[in-house]
Amino acid sequence: MSKGLIIVESPAKAGTISKFLKNQFSVKASMGHIRDLPKRELGVNVHQGFKPVYIIDKTKSKVIAELKEATLSADSVYLASDNDREGEAIAWHLSETLKKELNNKPVYRIVFNEITSQAINEAIKNPGQIDMAKVEAQQARRILDRLVGYEISPLLWKVITKDLSAGRVQSVALRLICEREAEIKAFVPKEYWKIEADFWKDNLPPFKAVLEKIEGKKVEIPDEKSAIEIVENSQNAEAILSEIKRSNRNVEPLPPFITSTLQQEASKILGFQAQKTMSIAQVLYEGIDLGGERTGLITYMRTDSTRMAEEAITKAQNLIKERFGKELVHPKVRVFKNKQSAQDAHEAIRPTDPFRTPESVAQYLTKEQMKLYTLIWQRFIATQMIPVKLLSTSVKINAGKAEFVSSGAQIMEEGFLKAYPHLYIPLGEKIHQDYAKNDVLEHSPLEKTQHFTTSPARYTEASLIKELEAKGIGRPSTYATIIETLRKRKYVTMEKKAFLPTQLGSDVNRFLVDKFDYLFNVQFTAEMETKLDEVEYSNIAWNEVVQEYYDQLVALIRQVDVKKEKNNFVQDTGIVCDVCKQGTMLIKHSKRGDFLSCSRFPQCKNTKNFTRDEDGNIKIFVPTPLNENCPQCGSPLMLRTGKYGEFIACSNYPKCKYARPKTLGIKCPECGIGELTARKSKKGRTFYSCNRYPECKYITNDKPLPISCPKCGNPYIVEKYSREKGKIKICPNCKTEME
Repeated sequence: MSKGLIIVESPAKAGTISKFLKNQFSVKASMGHIRDLPKRELGVNVHQGFKPVYIIDKTKSKVIAELKEATLSADSVYLASDNDREGEAIAWHLSETLKKELNNKPVYRIVFNEITSQAINEAIKNPGQIDMAKVEAQQARRILDRLVGYEISPLLWKVITKDLSAGRVQSVALRLICEREAEIKAFVPKEYWKIEADFWKDNLPPFKAVLEKIEGKKVEIPDEKSAIEIVENSQNAEAILSEIKRSNRNVEPLPPFITSTLQQEASKILGFQAQKTMSIAQVLYEGIDLGGERTGLITYMRTDSTRMAEEAITKAQNLIKERFGKELVHPKVRVFKNKQSAQDAHEAIRPTDPFRTPESVAQYLTKEQMKLYTLIWQRFIATQMIPVKLLSTSVKINAGKAEFVSSGAQIMEEGFLKAYPHLYIPLGEKIHQDYAKNDVLEHSPLEKTQHFTTSPARYTEASLIKELEAKGIGRPSTYATIIETLRKRKYVTMEKKAFLPTQLGSDVNRFLVDKFDYLFNVQFTAEMETKLDEVEYSNIAWNEVVQEYYDQLVALIRQVDVKKEKNNFVQDTGIVCDVCKQGTMLIKHSKRGDFLSCSRFPQCKNTKNFTRDEDGNIKIFVPTPLNENCPQCGSPLMLRTGKYGEFIACSNYPKCKYARPKTLGIKCPECGIGELTARKSKKGRTFYSCNRYPECKYITNDKPLPISCPKCGNPYIVEKYSREKGKIKICPNCKTEME
């Protein structure tokens, strides 16, 4: 007997839904998109209304065959991809690809915010149809991105180097990072001084106060001389507490998570990259096996809405009563206002059932899943709790012509902090309640300290996402991908968890801003995002949006003089080529990093790897001669540095191509024949393996050191990272830690 077919995006989601429906439906996964624009050609008919040419993903042939077979035997089909533009497009592509097999069968579109039994059954009872406005909004975005990639990326290849890419939103994010770096480099620190002291009365605890005014005017102390003069004039003056104000203040809980705030807080609190956060959240959404009961633990994780279901709020209130006490439940249902640009297609990110507390599901989750679920659960529960109650105190102290100020707060009631302890509330000084107006105070010697104004901070993942969201660039589903692309293209590196543009990234940005400023600026990109929203609301035709963008793009491309621009991006070091003695070494870019190349290329093919010292001077990797001859041709061997680290090669290269990895002088612990050598992965990460690979496949991420273990005599120890202790040295054999 035939039954309905439900098509979702992933096998995990299919498995969860199948258990809820108890074999009443057949549930299959499409594994994401099954059609897209072709990879090796534009795939857009720009002269026919930008009609896209979609092709089947060859890697999905088996999946599509299974879906066609399942569709033939089904009496109805329910398309259950995610409830956003991308999900709507997937549903439409499925309906188009399976058109023959559907053969006038009922086709429904079902959506849900959470993968729970109730939500799935409710969606099946109330099916809808594919929203073509959403499909067209996704199609417009996809075509815009394709046009930018196919029209501008080749210019980057000709002007700077091969394998570069420009992105409609990605390039604006890069621009923000580069502009912030330029601000930092241009920043000139300004000196200023502070004067402060500890004040107290009798046996009351002291508090620190800072000089704010002299003779009623706000004081600015530019140098030490001025600071000394003020100290001398105020040091012996009687200090009187001239004003004290106390007030009660409430700190309200933060809204429940949306995509951007989840990524920001997971970065700051858990140290997760945005891509990692979304990957873990996807698993929590699609379903976890809780000892035989498979269910989604959180609602859909791509959302810009702070809306919460009434049923979920009621459950949260009941949980607060049971767990924290009824006095901590907020007397009214607390709701949060969405920002104006929010699409509100989904609820906020919250636990599907607040009574599934983190500790109750801990045994079924990995450590990282547990951390993220706990954060989401805590944030949601806190929304329905009473505020943190503070007693704020501010004082003014007169000492002659000088006026000192101090302020602080005490937590009188923890409120929602009992559920969500991550909110930082600066409390300042602890000013005892027994201090009163007109108290005569004693004070420590006035202390003068030198300070300098600081430059703007580099963007972290959290602050970049916050900035993109604030400026209306991209949408919740795109932030993680934007950041990952910048890393993958080597346009940025991370330094102390902050983005630093590479020379390659800076050059790409310089070219795009110079030649395509109109398209790659914050305002235009934000306006384009708004227009894509208007397409989704059926207020504007999708191809009108694309046409407007394309016209501007073509006009700007026509103005680019490739030959002239190429010369602007060649940096001549002035170092004479050591091979031909005629050319000079130029800095060139590649996807593997910067390198030096002779200016007479291709006549002279000399290249060098290099680094820069602290002053920015070029330091060339010079091959080091070894007291050893090549086993193949007898020429001297040299120690060289390549893209994967140090290696030993014949000095007669390229006539003789003998090469081998440089070893650490430590025997392989697995085969006992080879020696360990340091290597670098394609992503630039160092690892250690046996030099007899592939005969011996030993590999480790721990750095081996040629030091014998004093306890067991093992010929080497390793350096590894411990979350609790940082870097440690330990014997891999007996686990003894070294100093």
